[in-house]
Amino acid sequence: MWLQREITLKPRSRGFHLVTAEVVAQIPELETLEVGLMHLLLQHTSASLTLNENADPSVRIDFEGHFNRVVPENEPWYRHRDEGPDDLPAHIKSSLLGATLTLPVGGGRLRLGTWQGIYLCEHRDYGGSRRLVVTLQGQPAPI
Repeated sequence: MWLQREITLKPRSRGFHLVTAEVVAQIPELETLEVGLMHLLLQHTSASLTLNENADPSVRIDFEGHFNRVVPENEPWYRHRDEGPDDLPAHIKSSLLGATLTLPVGGGRLRLGTWQGIYLCEHRDYGGSRRLVVTLQGQPAPI
């Protein structure tokens, strides 16, 4: 089975947000797969995706603080400034983390570790809703 669908994530403020449940809820076909892969492509250049800690919210706060120190706003050598001081740093952060994830599927669910979840990393102050292209491939469970 192959499936490709564009889904939309609700708008979020700047930060690292756990979106696993929101993604899975929009792909009910996942439940039909015995084994396979789910590929996610975030169609934006100022946000990113990553897989990390799903239990302790302080991890997401620390991620935001770290990336803001590594890629600060308002540096005098930045040339791309048309969309505000958070725009170029958002592009750099997106390139550092990436815009894709490929995740294993088994038994009708994502096969993530106990403490793993999908993060939408919103690098703009007001990024708006974000679109993902989800490609699901795999072998359906026997009937």
